[in-house]
Amino acid sequence: MTRLSVEMLAADAVEPITSAGHAQLGIAVLAGIAVIVLLITRFKLHAFLALTIGSIALGAFAGAPLDKAIASFTTGLGATVAGVGVLIALGAILGKMLADSGGADQIVDTILAKAGGRSMPWAMVLIASVIGLPLFFEVGVVLLIPVVLMVAKRGNYSLMRIGIPALAGLSVMHGLVPPHPGPLVAIDAVGANLGVTLALGVLVAIPTVVVAGPLFSRVAARWVDVPAPDRMIPQRPSEDLAKRPGFGATLATILLPVVLMLSKALVDIVVDDPEHNVQRVFDVVGSPLIALLTAVLVGIFTLLRPAGFAKDRISGLVEKGLAPIAGILLIVGAGGGFKQTLIDCGVGRMVLEISEDWSIPALLLAWLIAVAIRLATGSATVATISAAGLVAPLAADMSTTHTALLVLAIGAGSLFFSHVNDAGFWLVKEYFGLTVGQNVKTWSVMETIISVVAGGLVLLLSLVI
Repeated sequence: MTRLSVEMLAADAVEPITSAGHAQLGIAVLAGIAVIVLLITRFKLHAFLALTIGSIALGAFAGAPLDKAIASFTTGLGATVAGVGVLIALGAILGKMLADSGGADQIVDTILAKAGGRSMPWAMVLIASVIGLPLFFEVGVVLLIPVVLMVAKRGNYSLMRIGIPALAGLSVMHGLVPPHPGPLVAIDAVGANLGVTLALGVLVAIPTVVVAGPLFSRVAARWVDVPAPDRMIPQRPSEDLAKRPGFGATLATILLPVVLMLSKALVDIVVDDPEHNVQRVFDVVGSPLIALLTAVLVGIFTLLRPAGFAKDRISGLVEKGLAPIAGILLIVGAGGGFKQTLIDCGVGRMVLEISEDWSIPALLLAWLIAVAIRLATGSATVATISAAGLVAPLAADMSTTHTALLVLAIGAGSLFFSHVNDAGFWLVKEYFGLTVGQNVKTWSVMETIISVVAGGLVLLLSLVI
């Protein structure tokens, strides 16, 4: 079992902070979410404050001691900021470097020249799918969204027409295709063949991302017609900038963390020995933190120096790059705190216990359980691990292909309807400058389409293979 699965299962096994029954927990979850939505939509309270209050309200409604509910919230907030916050910060610095050096302009101009008009959404979904293959979802977002915003702004495209395909590509890779953590943990839990799962995952992912990306983006653009937020888009470098880095150097800098993390994933598969020196080296250089930090340091020499930046200007650039993301970090962290409060109250365990006696086909059961846990906790990883652990005994009598499809059914269910208890919901909302309602009509619906389409394709494949 992977280190991630051991840690997550251990966390899930912790005794709940309340002894409330299923009915009280269910009411508490609905009440907590209602408090958050009401504070944001009706009273226009900042999302960070609404999530904090909603988490405390959830603990109170569930009958948990308030000190323990507060501890759960702060633990979740800290873990989320520790895991995602530094990545967001490094991504913001890299994005600022790309923008101010003219490197991002070079990328955007090249994309606009090569793929204009109707082909642009398809180009974005292809780029996102390739880049998103080895990346954690949050890392892919911080790398791609600045380019998405600039393409939409400079090319006069609808933000949803460009942004939804990119998000769909990242999300589908995250939920369905190894070497992402969720699929890998599920493969390990049910004893599936990684190669078969990878092949079938790509087979399911392609039509899924087409439907949820370029096709749905047409509808999303009609539902929510908003411009790219100026606060997240640095202006073009001034006209007196002597020169800007070349397309090759800029692309290589952007892809450097992708290559490092993909290399780690490949070494993990090929070597498969945690004590092997090669794997230990790649475990370090291929970690998201080191990969992004390396890209930032390399960018100083490939982006800023060619553009004529002096040392003092580089220091100021880093400071300016961090300023716009303070609010995003707090909101994403608070979303993680709310999720942890849900888990510690025993909501995930409650869903598992209720679903144990369902008499339905294994693949559909796996999808439904993952959906329920995803809705309750907001975490695709927790949904994947919990659902895989529950349905693992069912894989004993399955063929190799059906065991792989079981993994994909779990992955598809884990992506269902991202909402206010998902840190990714707030990340997308803040980057795109959307209201909660607009984010639900675009991001949340897109995630649901991915889940339903992928789940349906898995069931269809189970009938023919």
